[in-house]
Amino acid sequence: MRTAFITGITGQDGSFLAEQLLARGWRVVGLVRRSASRNLWRLSSILEQVDLVDGDLLDLGSLIDALREYQPEHVYNLAAQSFVATSWRQPLLTGDVTALGAARLLEAVRIACPAAKVYQAGSSEMFGLSGTGIQDETTPFHPRSPYGVSKVYAHHLAVNYRESHNMFVVGGILFNHESERRGVEFVTRKISQAVARIAAGKQQELHLGDTTVRRDWGFAGDYTRAMYLMLERDTPEDFVIATGESWSVQCFAERAFAVANLEVSNHLQHDPKLLRPAEIPSLCGDAARARQALDWAPDCSFDRLVERMVEADLERESR
Repeated sequence: MRTAFITGITGQDGSFLAEQLLARGWRVVGLVRRSASRNLWRLSSILEQVDLVDGDLLDLGSLIDALREYQPEHVYNLAAQSFVATSWRQPLLTGDVTALGAARLLEAVRIACPAAKVYQAGSSEMFGLSGTGIQDETTPFHPRSPYGVSKVYAHHLAVNYRESHNMFVVGGILFNHESERRGVEFVTRKISQAVARIAAGKQQELHLGDTTVRRDWGFAGDYTRAMYLMLERDTPEDFVIATGESWSVQCFAERAFAVANLEVSNHLQHDPKLLRPAEIPSLCGDAARARQALDWAPDCSFDRLVERMVEADLERESR
């Protein structure tokens, strides 16, 4: 049985990836930070099937110990301080976890299990103000947040370890990917939860910042399939993963409210306090290379993604 090691296993992507790997017959080991109450709700259906090990991207020793013990064939680095808004309030923490955390993990793999294949989670936030209407693997990076800057560092370091140490390391440049497991601080889940709470009579308004911002939104479960496919290749290569379609926050909100038969204009309030210090007006990815080399394509449409998120939150609020 092959073993996969996942940092960030308790998050949205980690939980989908763990389920998919288990279904393929893999042993799944997840790195979990020590805390008073672990956030394991996303793993509830598979908790008895995964091995959780204490460790932290801030602690190189814990990474080396875990990797030496389990000797995984695949290592997926999905852990990060991943909320863009928080990265302005906590830029040093974001850099330590998202940038240097990736450096510690790569170094731990080099020391403990150098034959392992490593996936480093990148982000479309790395492109920022790229100056083009659509982004692919050749588009230059111009990040607009401490989070984006940290991800650029981690991506370039992954390439450096691949070239300097002859390690199998790939960078997945994933555009926004959502699901009913998304954290409530992210705008898509903030919208779907608000719609459900308004439908249940538990709140009246949804406050958002700039709703003209456009993003390429896909389903997280589709994107974690691509992570696995990248590591199953014989040659390490970086890939953009995206749908190729761009939608505004306003459009996402309109469709979400429509799922619950509500009128968005009756509840949406624009709040200037929620505007970012530096915004990226639009992101849209070209995943042509992944479609050809990985035989990958998203299965879940934008409309279905919005529906499943709202339906899940409607069900939660009805309990």
